[in-house]
Amino acid sequence: MRCDVLAVGTELLLGQINDTNSSWIGDRLALHGITSQLQIKVGDNVGRIEAALRYLLSNADAVIVTGGLGPTHDDVTREAIAAVMGTELRLDEEVAERIRQLFAGRGRRMPENNLRQALVPIGATIIPQTRGTAPGLICPVGEKVVYAVPGVPHEMRDMLERAVLPDLAHRRGEDVVIASRVLKTWGESESGLNERLDALIARLDEEGDPTMAFLARGWEGLEVRLTTRRRTAEEAAAVLDEWEQLVRAELGPLVFGVDGDSMESVVIDALRQRGLTLALAESLTGGLVGSRLTAIPGCSDVFRGGVVSYASEVKFDLLGVTPGPVVSEAVALEMAAGVRRLLGADIGLGLTGVAGPTEQDGMPVGTVCIGLVTATGSHARTLQLGTVRESVRQFAVINSLDLLRRHLQHTAV
Repeated sequence: MRCDVLAVGTELLLGQINDTNSSWIGDRLALHGITSQLQIKVGDNVGRIEAALRYLLSNADAVIVTGGLGPTHDDVTREAIAAVMGTELRLDEEVAERIRQLFAGRGRRMPENNLRQALVPIGATIIPQTRGTAPGLICPVGEKVVYAVPGVPHEMRDMLERAVLPDLAHRRGEDVVIASRVLKTWGESESGLNERLDALIARLDEEGDPTMAFLARGWEGLEVRLTTRRRTAEEAAAVLDEWEQLVRAELGPLVFGVDGDSMESVVIDALRQRGLTLALAESLTGGLVGSRLTAIPGCSDVFRGGVVSYASEVKFDLLGVTPGPVVSEAVALEMAAGVRRLLGADIGLGLTGVAGPTEQDGMPVGTVCIGLVTATGSHARTLQLGTVRESVRQFAVINSLDLLRRHLQHTAV
């Protein structure tokens, strides 16, 4: 089955809002084994929406339309769908009453134009609204179908999971389980991962299942997603277990987590398993590493705290760094040792460098030095992370956490 996507809204064409809905829908369709070959954006114009729908339906079995279901004059998705269906709109009294109750429950007067959201093409099925005032629609067009869902992301996602994806599965008529597993990696480029996995990819091309896809997540890392279609969840899990091990055998420590793991959650878990505590000294990252760690609930049992030693004097006076240039591996190690001593932690991690916009201490923009100090030794790395200030800072965060992760992997539990 093929299902394409139509995003409605002039604001999307003007770049005022990013079209995150289409990418999210595409991801969900892929996870459910539904082919999607085309995504289109169109402005708030009945004729152009109708033309885009007819074009998509000429090739696809289904189309998901997101946006244009609001109460204002430029919300014209319903009219376009009715034209494609060759029918008219009529007021659905149950939907209208639901909208009235929503406004009454909030103690607000309902503008009459909100009843536009209760207009339904004759022959369409309502997707009840649970998070907003606009219902969704399931609209048959001959043997094909158009799904209309709101453009508000949380409303769209709710309707897609609750109604659209189950309806697509029913229409497809296959009694199969589609399952995926995502391996999170750091330390290799997308092309590098592909090269490392060439032999496995060739085998998958021959066998056809599972499938493998790569997804770049910026400073969150690169993902390798395995997807399989099987008769039962148990069969699917067994296949994914086997192929996860095959991928891990090729990638080794590049794999830092699975599915919902993040680099920071993996580090917190590893510290906890080993009964170790951590302290941070951050310069160019300004507390970003600590922020990511403290986003993990309950991390206070292993994360002692941090010092944002942005000014050189703080490095010298508080952390005991030797006065002088402050961008070097030696300084990163002194920062790590100082904060470890200051906060009474088992491990100290220090970051210093040049985020930009100009060089410092004769070091170019993008230079990042990371130091890690424990009771038994130390490790340091110098990286060149580009010239864009925010990218340098964010890539410094994940690289420092990765250095800590790799150290913990070789620390006995």
